Parts: sequence; structure tokens; C-alpha cells
Amino acid sequence: MADDTPELPQTYLITPSEVDLMAFPDQLARCLDAAEVACVRLALGTKDETRIAKAADALREVTHARDVALVIDSHIQLVARLGLDGVHLTDGGRSVKKVRKDLGDDAIVGSFCGNSKHDGMTAGELGVDYVSFGPCGATALGDGRQADVDLFAWWSEMIEVPVVAEGALTKDLIAAISPHTDFFGIGDEIWSQDDPVAAFADLRAAITA
Repeated sequence: MADDTPELPQTYLITPSEVDLMAFPDQLARCLDAAEVACVRLALGTKDETRIAKAADALREVTHARDVALVIDSHIQLVARLGLDGVHLTDGGRSVKKVRKDLGDDAIVGSFCGNSKHDGMTAGELGVDYVSFGPCGATALGDGRQADVDLFAWWSEMIEVPVVAEGALTKDLIAAISPHTDFFGIGDEIWSQDDPVAAFADLRAAITA
């Protein structure tokens, strides 16, 4: 008999904007060993290429040893140089076409589109591997707009491009959005806790079909 059980959303980990390279690679490794993770995004706040390169080297060892893709936030020119798997863009669909041409078909190209259906559809038409919407919960960051459950419900009904829900996630939001998303992008929700592995397990427990 065919298994009609809906697939659960996968998890996608986002690094903090600052990482302690003495401690974070081990924290990341323990999270990756605790559950299946589709991708890790290096999302440092710095533009210092030396610091980014050191972090990329340390995290690449952890992710690639576990066959997990490592992408970088925005820094397109560093993808090939640092041996990364792709890039996470933050400008909707504006640079997708050029980036896809520059990085080739094998690279992962994702795009953060806030809560804009239009930006998401544009990015999808231009060949991204996934579209990301957020923040899903209330946060002091950004302009106050949120990606609500209705957006994900509409996207999952109308659009085939995989979608990531990220930003200020709570267990209640994860439970509500689970039927409508392919991935949950989880970052500060766990890294800000004393025990990221336990916090990660707690959020994963809220993922439902």
C-alpha cells in the first residue's frame, strides 16, 4: 500500500551573527548529530573576509563530514573561494538571474523575500532552489512586517518552489505553519539558549504533519 502520510518539514540551521570558533563548531556538530538537518547557513554580521573565511573553514569541516550543505548569507563572491555549496540572497529576486549564471546550476541559490508574494514568485521564476519568508513571529528587527500562516498556506497551495519559514519562531508558530512549509530556518531561537541541542529538540517536537 502507498504511504499517504504527509512529509514533515525539514530543519535548516542559521548561525548567529557572531560565532565563537572555540565553542560554536562543537555546538553545531551536536545539533547536526541530534537530528537530520537539510542545510546550514553561515550568516555572520561582519564583512571582514578573514573572519568569514575562518568561520567557513571551521563549519565546513563539521557540515561536510555529515553530508550537510553549507551556504553563505549574501557573499556571492566567497562561495567558490571558500568551497561552499551556495548562497542565501536577501534582495528578493533582484540578483537571482546573475547569481545563478555566475555560480552555475549545481550551486544552491535561495532568496529571502520578507512577506512578499511578488518577490517570492519572481525569485521562483528566475530559478532559486528555495524561497524564504519571515520573520514569522514578533521581533524588534526589521520593519515590523511578518510572514503569517496565510502566506505559507497560499504558497504551498499555489507554488511548487520549496519554501522556508524563519525568524522569531515559537512552538505554536511551528505547529501552525508545519502543514504549509518545506523547511523551518532555526537560528537564534536555539543559539541564545544555554543548551542549544535541547532547545533544538524542543522546537522540533512542535513540527507536525
